[in-house]
Amino acid sequence: MNPTLRRARAQDLDAASLYELLKLRVEVFVVEQACPYPELDGRDLLPDTRHYWLESDGVIATLRLMEEHPGGEKEFRIGRVCVRRADRGGGHAGRLLRAALAEVGPYPCRINAQTYLTELYSRHGFVSDGPEFSEDGIPHTPMVRNG
Repeated sequence: MNPTLRRARAQDLDAASLYELLKLRVEVFVVEQACPYPELDGRDLLPDTRHYWLESDGVIATLRLMEEHPGGEKEFRIGRVCVRRADRGGGHAGRLLRAALAEVGPYPCRINAQTYLTELYSRHGFVSDGPEFSEDGIPHTPMVRNG
């Protein structure tokens, strides 16, 4: 199985594709992790938000890449990285990360990683950037990858 990699800016996403991305995120973050939080945070449709996903008999993995400008400096933030339960362990998150980081290029990129996944992000150049914290009852570690 070689899933198809897709990428779209928010304004280029059709309603059906956005629905499938959000559906997977809710399945993983809200249902599977039993974490009732506001998945629809208003950032999915911002003009500088990019969505990456893999398709193989539906959406099997996704991540969101957001462009930010703290203090006027351009940087990026990766979030909402998830893989359908049945498709985990196949390198799909890594493939999405490589695609997103290719677009990030020389700019800094941040992620608030679920702590048990810090090794995955370390393999892609991220390092810890602060103390562990709890978000919705799940341990997270802030990480950064400097361009």
